[in-house]
Amino acid sequence: MESASNLLRKQVLSEIRKRRLIFFTIILLSLMYLATSFLFGNMGLFRYEELTQKKEHLENEIHALSKENEQLKSQITLLKEVPFYTEKHAREDFGLAKPDEYIFLYDR
Repeated sequence: MESASNLLRKQVLSEIRKRRLIFFTIILLSLMYLATSFLFGNMGLFRYEELTQKKEHLENEIHALSKENEQLKSQITLLKEVPFYTEKHAREDFGLAKPDEYIFLYDR
């Protein structure tokens, strides 16, 4: 009877070990899946970092465009309100002159 009891005990222990192995394997695979999706998934850490860099780039671009916009607005205001600035712009950008003036162009 002892051998039958020993055999039964060994079978029970073997079954418990198999269940533990299956349980730990499932836990390990689940943790691997969660870690992979946390790092590489659509909303993972690497994607978050990429989107953060893109956001910074766009904010810098918005800032630069706003600055350029303000400069253009001030230039428009000067062109509308200051005759000297309008004359300077016409002379430098379009090569215009008053009727009694001569323009000398030099190659640079």
